Amino acid sequence: MGRPKQFDPDVAVERAMDVFWRKGYAATTPQDLVDEIGIGKGSLYNTFGSKQALFERALTRYRDAQAAWLTELLDHPGSAKDRLRGALEALVELDLGDPDRRGCMAVNTAAESAPSDPWTTDTVRRMFARTEGAFRATVEEGQCAGEIDPGRDAAAVASWLLATVIGMRVLAKTAEDASQLKRVVDAAVASL
Repeated sequence: MGRPKQFDPDVAVERAMDVFWRKGYAATTPQDLVDEIGIGKGSLYNTFGSKQALFERALTRYRDAQAAWLTELLDHPGSAKDRLRGALEALVELDLGDPDRRGCMAVNTAAESAPSDPWTTDTVRRMFARTEGAFRATVEEGQCAGEIDPGRDAAAVASWLLATVIGMRVLAKTAEDASQLKRVVDAAVASL
């Protein structure tokens, strides 16, 4: 009779997500995961199958949490421009408030392994599409309210906002302070 599991797999995925987010997929070793989760290698492989399978669960967890967080930010009351500004400023605060300066796990993953891993490419692509969709809906609300020029292509504006966010999240990894990123936020909102 096998021994019962001595750990919570959901907590293990959360801890693994932190390791992959800090170090990247390639630099994360099975020993790093074992040390962080606090289980033996046998338990790690018996529960998750492989490092890749655990990474996939961790990236999926990150994707779902980030999508919910951004949707909540954009669903706040107020004008569309104020909600977009609030979302951009929240991302700056999140990234600069992180002592490890991890940035965005999806952006990091896209840069590291998306070209060579179809599953990763698809997952990150869907995450970016979800973010872009949330931006587009907010831009369209602003257009209906007369805050944003209705003649502008809402899809193009949403794509531009997504690219702005990706760039900001990369910049935040090396920013000395918030001033450069705040200028980006101000320029983005002024351009709407």
